[in-house]
Amino acid sequence: MISIRHIFKTGIGPSSSHTMGPARAASIFKAEHPDATDYKVVLYGSLAKTGVGHGTDAVIVETFAPTLCHVEFDVETEDLPHENTMDLYAYAAGKELGYMRVLSVGGGNIRIEGRPDAEPKQIYPHSTFRDIADYCTENDIRLSDYVEKFEGPEIKGFLMDVWHTMQEEISRGLAATGRLPGPLNVGRKAKDLIRQRHIDESTETEQNRLVCAYAFAAAEENACNQVIVTAPTCGACAVVPAVLKYMQDKKGFTNEDIIRALEVAGLIGALVVTNASISGAECGCQAEIGTACSMASAALCELFWMDLNQIEYAAEMAFEHYLGLTCDPVCGLVQIPCIERNAVAAMRSINALSLANFLSGTRKISFDMVVKTMYETGKDMHRKYRETSEGGLAKHF
Repeated sequence: MISIRHIFKTGIGPSSSHTMGPARAASIFKAEHPDATDYKVVLYGSLAKTGVGHGTDAVIVETFAPTLCHVEFDVETEDLPHENTMDLYAYAAGKELGYMRVLSVGGGNIRIEGRPDAEPKQIYPHSTFRDIADYCTENDIRLSDYVEKFEGPEIKGFLMDVWHTMQEEISRGLAATGRLPGPLNVGRKAKDLIRQRHIDESTETEQNRLVCAYAFAAAEENACNQVIVTAPTCGACAVVPAVLKYMQDKKGFTNEDIIRALEVAGLIGALVVTNASISGAECGCQAEIGTACSMASAALCELFWMDLNQIEYAAEMAFEHYLGLTCDPVCGLVQIPCIERNAVAAMRSINALSLANFLSGTRKISFDMVVKTMYETGKDMHRKYRETSEGGLAKHF
């Protein structure tokens, strides 16, 4: 299983699959063909159908600059190795110097066809929650200890940087005003949420307002092409930081506590990458926001020192109730319904924490079963509901 470093990537929004992944591919290809006088990139599948809204063409041209790059959108080809496929060509004096096919598989991660050496290193000996749980039980350790054992002590420093960036994206978002970029004319809402405290606000209402404000803040920063952390993707980046910030502010958890929680969240994300997908283009929004909600739920359980069974129950319950969720961004923008989905998922993760505290002994469904089901559901889903902006809200808006 891959390192959780591949789950938490710091970069510029709005889309890990459509901007971060293609930018990385272009950067690698440019470095390998520095003598090219011009480049061409052909985008297929979801990259072609929502690439303009996500700014895919713009980030590719910017990465190859100052050398000229022509971007083509092929919306007809359907026989693809992945829903986010791109071909890169390098030319000089009218002759082709090089070619590379890249699959942008979610979370900013890419695969280069014919280049297994470019795959992320596998650092964990287990690939299912069940096997990890058995190992932790046999060795009397927590999931966070498991992560540190195989990632090494330096993972704490990495995650501290991740946490600082998450805090910064929320802080910036809470202070910002104005409209999000693009034709939808969506106004920022985070600052309004953080300020609109009712004079007799209940504890429950305050929690809802603050958690949602933090989620809106991070998601709006992502939509505005600002620096954020994938968790596990750009489109679902706000769920984990929103609940962790709220719990730290409300309950006084230390940064060290938050790091433990992020270790567990990252482990859940890595399990989904290993056994399914975090790509909205491949499996719908269930793969993105469902994974994020599951990660946040498990992280909260770790914060409150819950046992393995409770952590698994919260993670699978959070995921289970997102099964079948479509990815239908209006105009190909990570705004409607994406931003609100982050806020709702953040609140749902807190609900999963509470239920796991009371009902974990009644669990019938395993986390591994939910992940497998999500992947099968995503593959069965019609492609127009998988980040093509051809179905759902995107069609009727």
